Order: sequence, then C-alpha cells, then structure tokens
Amino acid sequence: MNYIFPTNYNFKNKIFGIIDYPTAIFNIVYFLIIFSIFNAIFNAINLKIIFIVIFYFPIFLFSVIGFNHENILYSLFYIIKYLIKPKIYLYK
Repeated sequence: MNYIFPTNYNFKNKIFGIIDYPTAIFNIVYFLIIFSIFNAIFNAINLKIIFIVIFYFPIFLFSVIGFNHENILYSLFYIIKYLIKPKIYLYK
C-alpha cells in the first residue's frame, strides 16, 4: 500500500508525537537552569520542588499545548519583540 502525501503537507519530527526537538531542548535547558539556581539557594527538598514546579510547569504546559501548535521559541521571540517595540496595528 502506497501513501501519497500532498506537497503542502508539513512533516515535523516530534518526540513522542507531542513536542518538536527545539522545544524539547529548550525545556531541558530551562529546567537545568531553574534546577541549578534553586539547588544553590535552598537546602530543603520541599522548597526546591515547590519553586521548580511554580517556575517550570507553566512554561512546560505552554510548550506542550502551545499557541495553536506553534514552536515555543517563536512565541517567546514574538513576545520579546513586541515588548521591545510595542506597536498598535489598526485594521479596517
């Protein structure tokens, strides 16, 4: 049986069919940064877990669910670009 893919089909490799590779690498790097910061600050494991969940979990959820399945790095880039130069676009 032969499968025919249309020419405009955008095929992306994903880890477990959910997260694309740049987003997964971003999640790992962000987790390691958050983990190392809170590991240096706190000694109690409870505080480490609480603060890691507070600071890492929302970013992880946005990367899995996403903004209309867009890469989290592009979304962050657009948000930072808007914060640097805010413009108001008016459409008729």
